[in-house]
Amino acid sequence: MAGRRYTPRTQISPPRTSTVRAGGTGVPVAAVPAPAPATPSRTAAATRTYTPPAPLHLGLTLGVLRRGPADPTFRTTPDGAVWRSSRTPQGPGTLRLVQRDGTVQAQAWGPGADWFLEQLPALLGELDDPAPFEPRHRLVAESARRRTGLRLTRTGLVLENLIPSILEQKITTDEAYRAWRLLLHRHGEPAPGPAGEELRMRVVPDARGWTLIPSWEWHKAGVDNKRASTIIRAAQVARRLEEAAGMEPARARARLELVPGIGPWTSAETIQRTNGAPDEVTTGDLHLPHTIGYALAGNRDATDEEMLELLVPYAGQRHRAARLILLSGVAPPRRQPKMRKVNIAEW
Repeated sequence: MAGRRYTPRTQISPPRTSTVRAGGTGVPVAAVPAPAPATPSRTAAATRTYTPPAPLHLGLTLGVLRRGPADPTFRTTPDGAVWRSSRTPQGPGTLRLVQRDGTVQAQAWGPGADWFLEQLPALLGELDDPAPFEPRHRLVAESARRRTGLRLTRTGLVLENLIPSILEQKITTDEAYRAWRLLLHRHGEPAPGPAGEELRMRVVPDARGWTLIPSWEWHKAGVDNKRASTIIRAAQVARRLEEAAGMEPARARARLELVPGIGPWTSAETIQRTNGAPDEVTTGDLHLPHTIGYALAGNRDATDEEMLELLVPYAGQRHRAARLILLSGVAPPRRQPKMRKVNIAEW
C-alpha cells in the first residue's frame, strides 16, 4: 500500500474536530420504531420506503448538511429519526427519515413533500459510486473500513447550500452557525408538519426574501457587509445558480464563481453537497491542509499545494479521501489559541 513513508502514531478515534465540520452527525438508535409526532396542521404526511443498494449511515451521509448542533433546518430525535427542512422547487418541505432493518422509512410534509420523496435516492447517495476509490494510506483505509455507510449526498438545491458557505467565509464556524441560526429564525418560516411547532425547525427564505433582509438585521446576526452583499448578489441570480445542480462539477463551480465574492473555497463547499462531487476538494481553508498534511505526511504546516500533492493518488476521489481523513479524528495538536471570535453586532 502506498503512502507508508509516514503513519501517525495516533490511533483512529472519534473526531476531535467538530463532527459537523468533519461531515458526520450522531443519530440516536431507538429500540423500537416510534411514530411521528402528531401533526398540528392535520395534514397527512406523504410516505416512501427506500431500500439502499449498499450500506448506508444516515448520520455520515447527511451530516454535512447540518450547520451546527442547533441548525433550524436539521434535527435528530431520540426515536432515531433524522429531520430536514428545505425550500424545494415546489415549495417548503419537511422530511423525516428513520432507518430500520436495511430500509429507510421516509415521511414528508408541505408543498415540497413529493419533490423530497422523489429526490430521496440522490439525497441518500444512490448516485454516488465509491467503487473507484482505493485507499493508498493505512489511515485512510482504516477510516474507510469503519465507515462503509458513508455516501456523498446530492441535494440538488444550490442556494440553501451556498448561503451558509458564504456565511462561513473567513470567520469561525461557531460565528457562522450563529448567524445562520439567527437569520433563519427571524426571516425563515416554520417548517411544514410537526417539525415547525414541536421541533422549532425553519425553512430558509426564498431568493427574494434574502434580498429583502435589511442591513441592520445582517449586522445583528454578525454578518459583515461583504458577506451580506455576496449573498444578495447570489439571491438576485438564484435561478441561474440553481442550474449548476445539473452540471458537471467543474462547470458548476465556474457558474457559481461568476458571482463576485464567491471563490474556490465557497464553490467547492457548495458543489460537494449539491452535486455529490467526489473530487472537488476544498482549497483556501485555514485548517484542512494542516490536517491532511499531518495525517498523511506528518506535516502540520502543509500548504494547499502540498495537500493537493498528497491527494494525487486519490485523483477523481479527493473529496472522499479528505472526508475520511477528517472523520478519522487524526489532527495536529493545537499550539496556539483558536481564532478569536469577533461579534460585529456589538460594534
